[in-house]
Amino acid sequence: MSRDWKATAGVRLWALRNVFLLYFTKPSVLEVNERRCEVRIPLNWRTKNHLKSMYFGALCIGADVAGGLICFHLMGVMKVRLSFVFKAVRAEFLKRPEDDVHFLCEDGEAIQALVRRAVESGEREETTVHVTARVPKKLGDEPVAQFEMMLSVKLR
Repeated sequence: MSRDWKATAGVRLWALRNVFLLYFTKPSVLEVNERRCEVRIPLNWRTKNHLKSMYFGALCIGADVAGGLICFHLMGVMKVRLSFVFKAVRAEFLKRPEDDVHFLCEDGEAIQALVRRAVESGEREETTVHVTARVPKKLGDEPVAQFEMMLSVKLR
């Protein structure tokens, strides 16, 4: 899958200004739309641990981007300003990620419903977002990690 250069540039520019640690991992957006998001983080000296696999902090950054980018995308599509944050995370690390990691979130429908609820209520609303991490070059579709994160959204 090829990189979405415009979305990748947008994420990196935003990260450079707001969350430098995210910028430092050099995420690439492979796909983002109202239904799904796929992000790749390269395994390199920036993201590798002492066991030559991806450091769990870099894995969490990838899950954060994949889960949050759908919400960010919806803000532009729906023309609303939202404040959103992950307020809880549960992660299960299944295998050592020994190459570039792809993070996939397909909870777009749930995130769309969350945004609509937040806009209608004017209150903070929450939903659980799922992200699966894979290493396609080495393990195909077999997950190396799975994340459940509580996404909290409020209209600004």
